[in-house]
Amino acid sequence: MTMIDEREIEAAPMCFACGQDNPVGLKILFEVNDGGVTAEFTPNENHVGFANTVHGGIIYSALDDVMANVLYLQKRKAHTARSEIRYRQALETGRTVRLKGWIESERGRLVVLKGEMRLADNGNLVADAEARFMLA
Repeated sequence: MTMIDEREIEAAPMCFACGQDNPVGLKILFEVNDGGVTAEFTPNENHVGFANTVHGGIIYSALDDVMANVLYLQKRKAHTARSEIRYRQALETGRTVRLKGWIESERGRLVVLKGEMRLADNGNLVADAEARFMLA
């Protein structure tokens, strides 16, 4: 596992997904949980693609960030190299979702992560993703 000095990890208060200072951001708060990272998020009317349905880019942004935070919260600097998402069902605004991200495998500087978004009320899968991150 590659660890770097904590001072080398930049603060990200303006991150679109998790930045708490970004006035138009999602403001998702991630926490380390069971070897991965989890969070809850409730999309609103600002996140619409069409007809009360959350834009796919918002869903992808949340999933990319839950995977990235698996490394970031371990103080491991990395960036998304490749990512694939599968949308399983439409998401209506106002529906709270649970996000989960974890490391699937690691080899050298390449880390394969997975993430999923499920409806908080019934656990139904909204979307899942797999990404390859390159460690700095």
